[in-house]
Amino acid sequence: MKNVTIAAAIAASALASPVLAQEAGDFSGVKGTAIAGYDNTDFGIDGAGSTDNADGFLYGASLGYDIQSNNIVYGVEAEITESTGELTGGGASVDASRDLYAGARLGFVVGDSALLYAKAGYTNARYTASGGGFGGIAGNADGVRVGAGIEYKLSDNAFVRGEYRYSNYEAGVSRNQVVGGVGFRF
Repeated sequence: MKNVTIAAAIAASALASPVLAQEAGDFSGVKGTAIAGYDNTDFGIDGAGSTDNADGFLYGASLGYDIQSNNIVYGVEAEITESTGELTGGGASVDASRDLYAGARLGFVVGDSALLYAKAGYTNARYTASGGGFGGIAGNADGVRVGAGIEYKLSDNAFVRGEYRYSNYEAGVSRNQVVGGVGFRF
């Protein structure tokens, strides 16, 4: 995964260099985004290897605010998502449920329609477990999320985005997600 991230950063730098002199489109303002994608939750169960991963469909929404200064975009955002990921076996099940996120992002405008960005912040995941000695427990786990993506303007107010993010929670739980979104600036 590190090689893919490094290759993407090099490609973005190479693509950005020729367009630095162009006037950038405005990415400032309040925005709302509907998101959906792939969710892989690793529950960190000792001795389970890769069998402790729950794959599922992720869906939700985010609300944020960006400020653009020249080709640099600074932003904050909050997000709520739900996942269909579930791990079952041995009469037990663990569900990857809702996830909350609040953080910041820093981006660089490429041309007048694309924004390459990185993000980081606080995340809180909820999980539920039942059967196999779990006894129907539910819990929340605090963590940190980092990610990177691209946002592309379709018009002055509409945009699409694609993003990869990694979340690391307490108790050895982690998440890898690939999401896409459609949003509007108000």
